[in-house]
Amino acid sequence: MRKSRSVGLLIAVLSCTYTTSAQKNSAPDENGPLILTAQIPLPGVHGRFDHFAFDPAEPGRIFISALGNNSVEVINTVEGTVVHHITGVPEPQGIAFATGLNKIFVASRKGKLYMYDGNDYKLITSIDYNADVDNLRYDVVSKRAYVGYGDEDKAAIGMVDATTNQRLDELYKIGAHPESYQLEKSGPNIYVNLEDLKQVGVIDRKTKNLTKWDLPAKFEENFPMALDEANHRLLIVTRTPPRLVVYDTNSGKVVATQPCVADVDDLYYDGNHKRVYIPGGQGFIDVFQQNDPDHYQRLVRIPTVIGARTAGYTPRIGKKGQDRIFLAIPATPGKEAAVWAYTVQE
Repeated sequence: MRKSRSVGLLIAVLSCTYTTSAQKNSAPDENGPLILTAQIPLPGVHGRFDHFAFDPAEPGRIFISALGNNSVEVINTVEGTVVHHITGVPEPQGIAFATGLNKIFVASRKGKLYMYDGNDYKLITSIDYNADVDNLRYDVVSKRAYVGYGDEDKAAIGMVDATTNQRLDELYKIGAHPESYQLEKSGPNIYVNLEDLKQVGVIDRKTKNLTKWDLPAKFEENFPMALDEANHRLLIVTRTPPRLVVYDTNSGKVVATQPCVADVDDLYYDGNHKRVYIPGGQGFIDVFQQNDPDHYQRLVRIPTVIGARTAGYTPRIGKKGQDRIFLAIPATPGKEAAVWAYTVQE
């Protein structure tokens, strides 16, 4: 994510005084949809976090952009241990993992895309975009890494051939900095949050046409996004006001809005359980049940830590694994940074 506004600044101030919102709330139900099952310390990591990526090959790894620490933290998800620190990336933001090629792509706010070998974590190469490089996505079918970068007339989503590590000439101009975006697997569309324009962009990869959907009136700061492709629903969260907003991707119309936790930067849709997970810097994870594609009911608000808004959702690994949510906990005075692992319950 490129920027933090007033809510994020307030959260940062509050985190110096309050460590967890559970101080004012009862403990979460042990039979609830998410159960805290591990706390993985990140000693020496300071500053805020940005994005996650996931390697599904056993034993499984997560990669976390520690933007304020100028590092990428690599965690073994089975053992719950930090296995490597990638350094040398100034202000890392988006991360993508090339499944099958074992390559890690890291975006830098300072204008470069870095590529690392997933075996030894050595730098393969870097590409200079001369612009803020932010969110990344990987398409396993085309073996392309999608790169969101730039502002205004220079804003675009470009591509890199993950097999050759070469930047491709093809790109999609979008007119505003791309925040979170999602790629259809069974269709040609890319959905992208255009926060500066208070719109959602829809890119047709076949025709290169760009369609824009407006946010509801007086809604703004649309950063995170998730896609329920099976039900033709696009989910975003706005920070002002804090709302879950659901679009019908066939019509571009808003079909549902629900109040949610504040200061949100990540959003996940769980198609197996028909749930939506929304971690917010206000100090909670909101879990919504999708009753049907147009109706969403909050199941629970789980207390976490004020300022913890960066998370990753990982599906189960192996036959006995379980779906999990990993939440990055920033360091505060007297408490080191950590990653909290939540197991998804039926």
